[in-house]
Amino acid sequence: MKRVLMVAYHFPPLAGSSGIQRTLRFVQQLPEFGWEPVVLTTTIRAYERTSTDLDTEVPGDIVVERAFALDARRQLSIAGRYPAWLARPDRWMTWRFAGVHAGLGLIRRLRPEAIWSTYPIATAHAIGASIARRSGLPWIADFRDPMAQEGYPPDPKVWRSFKRVEEATIHAARFSVFTTPGAARMYRERYPERAATAEVIENGYDEESFTGLDAEALAREPLNPGAVTFLHSGVVYPSERDPTQLFAALAQLIRSRADGSMPLKLRFRAPAHDALLTDLARRFEVTESIEVLPPIPYREALAEMLRADALLILQASNCNDQIPAKLYEYFRCGRPIVALTDPGGDTAAALRDAGLDAIAPLDSASDIAEILTSTLIAIRGGNTHIPDHAAVTGASRRGRTQALAALLDRASAKYPNPARG
Repeated sequence: MKRVLMVAYHFPPLAGSSGIQRTLRFVQQLPEFGWEPVVLTTTIRAYERTSTDLDTEVPGDIVVERAFALDARRQLSIAGRYPAWLARPDRWMTWRFAGVHAGLGLIRRLRPEAIWSTYPIATAHAIGASIARRSGLPWIADFRDPMAQEGYPPDPKVWRSFKRVEEATIHAARFSVFTTPGAARMYRERYPERAATAEVIENGYDEESFTGLDAEALAREPLNPGAVTFLHSGVVYPSERDPTQLFAALAQLIRSRADGSMPLKLRFRAPAHDALLTDLARRFEVTESIEVLPPIPYREALAEMLRADALLILQASNCNDQIPAKLYEYFRCGRPIVALTDPGGDTAAALRDAGLDAIAPLDSASDIAEILTSTLIAIRGGNTHIPDHAAVTGASRRGRTQALAALLDRASAKYPNPARG
């Protein structure tokens, strides 16, 4: 069996990010397709929050190397301040030095055939670039989403740092992988000389994570008996998932009594930006209709999704070339989905392909109020739309892992392994 060195910040016991699922499922499933993963990640102290709920899902026979890293904001600040250069391209840039050393050591010891690194921590690609250059091994860079975008990151120096990592990665990686067709198209246009190296491997859901969860039974246990609950599970970003107009729409519904006799609740699970949501609730006078709740173990979060009356997606138009990873878990849950996103973006296209049309722009309170109202009516009438069966079965992560294994085969076939002489 061939080996692949996988460089990833997001790995158990990190908690609070759906991004962990992509790497974890690749690690679990790649051996089925002829590739043994070797994981290079950070020391646990670099994680802001940890949980043991996914520890048992890490295969016990794989090598996991944890290289020294610190979070500049939490561990290198004095009175809440730290040198800005310690957070370029991200707060874990200290990981790079130990990561390259550890990665080269793993290559000498275990002789992998290829390297894979994954964003959204840009330092992972910086590590991947260094060890690929020094080892001569083929490298697959998993961008997932676009890096340097117009207005993101907002700090000009951080943006330039992102851009440097992006350019170096695109030009050095054998393949660059994106999770949506729009993102791949953007990079083919941005770097036409490297267009042939851009590939798409979407996110997905893992069927095994749903084992033992009785969807029908859970659906009969509402989150808030006597109320209709719309659930957003995961981070609410102030820009990319700005909920301001959603709160304005909720206030409109309450004032007009359009919610009828059964009240509407918006539940935000593990949004990270709790203060933003509570401030908006006070501003729009909808506090009694908002629930802001802390992170829970992954399977408990899935069970909560299965109990929701409807599931919420928030995605601004500046993310039109991205699809939230949670959308595929939402598909598998088989609940109604309300997407507050640009109808012209990739997220909306994925929803329409799944037979869903409850879509409204995130920046339009009136459109959001209309879609919330129509969904409430459908829920109360028992005639909601759920994702098509074909869309659900097509979103399994096992198929995505098979696609990655095939890409690794293509990459390694073109480059003999210098470590094997």
